[in-house]
Amino acid sequence: MNVSTRRMLRFVPALLLVLVLIAGCAPAAQLTDDAAAASAVSADDETVAAASVPGIPLASVADVVARVKPSVVAITTEMTTRDFFNRLRTQESAGSGWIIRGDGYIVTNHHVVQDAETVTVVLDDGRTFQAEEVLVDPITDLAVVKIDETGLPVAEVGDVSSIRVGDPLVAIGNSLGMGISATSGIASAVGVSLDESSGATVLDLVQTDAAINPGNSGGPLVNAAGEVIGINSIKIATVGVEGMGYAITINQALPIIQELIENKMVERAWLGVGLYSITPARAEQYGLSMESGVILTQVVAGSPAEEAGLQLGDIIVGFDGEEVFDAQGFADAIEAHQPGDEVEITYWRDDAKAVTYATLGSSVRT
Repeated sequence: MNVSTRRMLRFVPALLLVLVLIAGCAPAAQLTDDAAAASAVSADDETVAAASVPGIPLASVADVVARVKPSVVAITTEMTTRDFFNRLRTQESAGSGWIIRGDGYIVTNHHVVQDAETVTVVLDDGRTFQAEEVLVDPITDLAVVKIDETGLPVAEVGDVSSIRVGDPLVAIGNSLGMGISATSGIASAVGVSLDESSGATVLDLVQTDAAINPGNSGGPLVNAAGEVIGINSIKIATVGVEGMGYAITINQALPIIQELIENKMVERAWLGVGLYSITPARAEQYGLSMESGVILTQVVAGSPAEEAGLQLGDIIVGFDGEEVFDAQGFADAIEAHQPGDEVEITYWRDDAKAVTYATLGSSVRT
């Protein structure tokens, strides 16, 4: 690994390793005709899709909250842990979710319900239900909770592609486990990519300065029309950093949600790497010899990437005969394959170009 690559990798963890998944950390404690036509949210037992036409902005943040809040739920989980003295204790955590189908399907984050022994859902009207089914996709940090009820108020789903930096956004959720509340801000950035410790790179996030506190995870991030355009998931928490919250975009989430509902699981091809896009500006800053591609910021132990000989700091420039320009393109190329496919990977290490072959694994791992 050359000096410039090492300099870049020293910078990347400083930015990325301050990610905190926050939902499990809180103690439990009328549309116009045009807007209705733009809505793509289904009734019970129907497919949900992103709206192709943005809804009509509402008059105020209060109107947005009034429209969305009935479909937002508080989630409380319980799990058994051991304390410092190795004594068994019950730990409660709080998170959020939102109703995507009226027959009891609720969207949240995987880390909200991870390892939970019980999952309790409290609706906006105060009714309480125990989850009868919890479906998860750890790779995307998404989950679907099913409760035994019908006729529930459903959130409208928007399209994140219409969001511009500076557009107003509202985050709604069970902040600090104290009940449903709302914070407002703007879209600070779109198309953001961040690494996770699982070896996945979370792509196409929306960054917002709307406060996202413990307990907010899994709740909706909505636009000025009261349409869900993201799922609050990640917060930067470090000294000197304020106003950096992230949401999984609804366009990325919907296919996963639909597959969880229909098939109970999501299986995709898996390489086991963390990625960081190389741009001309970054190449100049770190003295890299190429202006596009992706640098590996993580190689998961035992992954197909490790078995293929890939290492931290390698720069991927080709995949399965196609040029790799950025992290999103690389991730899309992997997802176009099936587990078990053998693929050719072209990369640079130091000043030498090399080719290796990897047999893609499955994202469903036991």
